[in-house]
Amino acid sequence: MASNTQDQALIQAKIDSWLNGNYDDKTKAEIKRLQQEDPQDLTEAFYKDLEFGTGGLRGIMGVGTNRMNKYTVGMATQGFANYLKKSFKGQEIKVAIAHDPRNNSRFFAETAAGVFAANGIKVFLFDDLRPTPELSFSIRHLGCQGGVVCTASHNPKEYNGYKAYWDDGAQLVPPHDVNVMDEVSKIKNIEDVKFSGGEKLIQLIGKEVDEAYIKMVKGLSVYPDAISQQKDLKIVYTPIHGSGIKLVPDVLKAFGFNNIHIVEAQQAPDGNFPTVVYPNPEEAEAMSLGLKMATDLDADILLGTDPDADRVGIGIKNHKGDWILMNGNQTAVLAFTYVMEARRAKKIARPEDMVVKTIVTTEMIDKIAAANEVHCYNVLTGFKWIAEMIREKTGKEHYVIGGEESFGLMIGDQVRDKDAVSAVALLSEMAAYEKNQGKTLYDKLIELYIEYGLFYEKLKSITRKGMRGQEEIAEMMQAFRENPPKSLNGSEVVQLLDYQLKQGKNLQTGANWSIDLPKSNVLQFILADGSKISARPSGTEPKIKFYFSVQTTLAKKEDFDIRLAELETKIDNIIRDLKV
Repeated sequence: MASNTQDQALIQAKIDSWLNGNYDDKTKAEIKRLQQEDPQDLTEAFYKDLEFGTGGLRGIMGVGTNRMNKYTVGMATQGFANYLKKSFKGQEIKVAIAHDPRNNSRFFAETAAGVFAANGIKVFLFDDLRPTPELSFSIRHLGCQGGVVCTASHNPKEYNGYKAYWDDGAQLVPPHDVNVMDEVSKIKNIEDVKFSGGEKLIQLIGKEVDEAYIKMVKGLSVYPDAISQQKDLKIVYTPIHGSGIKLVPDVLKAFGFNNIHIVEAQQAPDGNFPTVVYPNPEEAEAMSLGLKMATDLDADILLGTDPDADRVGIGIKNHKGDWILMNGNQTAVLAFTYVMEARRAKKIARPEDMVVKTIVTTEMIDKIAAANEVHCYNVLTGFKWIAEMIREKTGKEHYVIGGEESFGLMIGDQVRDKDAVSAVALLSEMAAYEKNQGKTLYDKLIELYIEYGLFYEKLKSITRKGMRGQEEIAEMMQAFRENPPKSLNGSEVVQLLDYQLKQGKNLQTGANWSIDLPKSNVLQFILADGSKISARPSGTEPKIKFYFSVQTTLAKKEDFDIRLAELETKIDNIIRDLKV
């Protein structure tokens, strides 16, 4: 809601400019309908411009400057096109474009293709929906200078988005992210946008890129002999109505698996996501149909991907024989360990091997990497920073695997964004490898807990929607920044890490040090007992996220349930004391 009369006048001026400007009749009719039936929603749609952030656009679909529609997508694309032309003067500029199954995703992809082409840029447009990781792969495969995928990833069905990529297949990082944002901000109205006129520069692509991508993923296989012995491994897979259906079954078959069961009710791509509230494999509800099928079939492993197939969820049997869903940290621990241990066992490990994770991902990986004599780097949240680390270390170190707690893995460096398609294949191979040893992935996880310590993590998200929501999230962060807690669950807070100020502080001695990472609105509290709490506003949703990480020792597998319950209680007490 607008805070005063002046704000209302500015909003009304924007509305009037759309009603009187060169916008289509359908858009104008919808604005008039909202004026009569839902003036509050109309205010929300125009009270600000949908921000082209460091990752592109993401928002609710509809009319207005604060919504995803033809015009906001067109203006963003014009700004991106302008920057590409400035950056690659004298070259033929090419971009690749893909999209997920969301409502309007194809329309937005074609809109973006039309604008790029009208600006003299060659466009490779996928002929149908494709996973985000294939878009990342295609940029380098086709020699493009940029790319776009139209998706809102795991957000609810009302949302859509627009992710922008650079010539290495990664999402934009400095200086390109800020420079593109500047160019987009210069596009003040739709008269500045070239929507059509270059259609001959648009080329449809499909099968040939699929085949190249599948060949690349197959090359990531670590123990193909394990698959040949376990080719009947019973795999249940759900694409959750998303683009994973385009590649995941084919990749699993290419690996050698032949006992694949797809959750039929979630097999068809559908932007309404009719069987779920949130199309997110992080949510137990979204994986519930898969869990039922896995239970009924007595499967070996359950895997699920989100609408653009960059996030992977995994279900396995625990030590009691009950089906459970792994969290993203557990999945990352297993995947990182599998790759590092396999490289040592096969004697292909190199002194310059490195792995990369984010600052909110379990520190158990740091310990495992150290034990395997592999460099482990911590970066800000987002796979673009993992890709940036690969760029920085090219020629000096050898990237092996990267990941983050939000159900994302990036295996090898041919894709420069999180890739659930290759992750599904590798996780299935891991299950086959352990089965050959007479074990499950859960058995392996407990073995790692005994060796390296029992690490347990939990995420709590608080949603604050609308105009006031952003202010509330900012106020929460400011309060924690100015008045950090002195103790949590009886353990003193000994360090405050402020990534916005790029400064760490010892709260006991007052000593300060610099944090050598780009600025980011993240706070971390380190407790005397080794616990770590991170607070971070989401970059893609109206949420503030709190990450809790605690640890203890585990002497033997029989103690696992007791020790885990103790850690769960510890996190509950920290949440209570933090008052979130």
